[in-house]
Amino acid sequence: MKCGKIFLFVAVLFVAGIITAGAEEKFGVKVYDGAKYDASTSKTLSESMSIHAACYRTHDGVVKVVAFYKKQAGLESMGENKEGAMFKKGDVDITVQNPWMDMKSGKMMKDTLISIVKH
Repeated sequence: MKCGKIFLFVAVLFVAGIITAGAEEKFGVKVYDGAKYDASTSKTLSESMSIHAACYRTHDGVVKVVAFYKKQAGLESMGENKEGAMFKKGDVDITVQNPWMDMKSGKMMKDTLISIVKH
């Protein structure tokens, strides 16, 4: 039983690493360290706007996440305020927002959402 739990834990870490690496390869920007992929929000955004998107969530605040993206080479800041920021790299946009509204439920979320969109 203990080996099964260890295997499951390692498998989850492996899959999470593949998802993050895949987004970095697909979009050409680094995903914020420790942010978790949100499949539901990614799917909703992609389908509703007919775009390629990957959404990530973190409990870290906007200031910390924005500082991370400001350090990335090749990203152009498109503006920021206390609730979010937007960056651009070629045909890729990165938005950081907190709070944000879940498009499916209409509920205001209190963690930080990072959306990486390729046009």
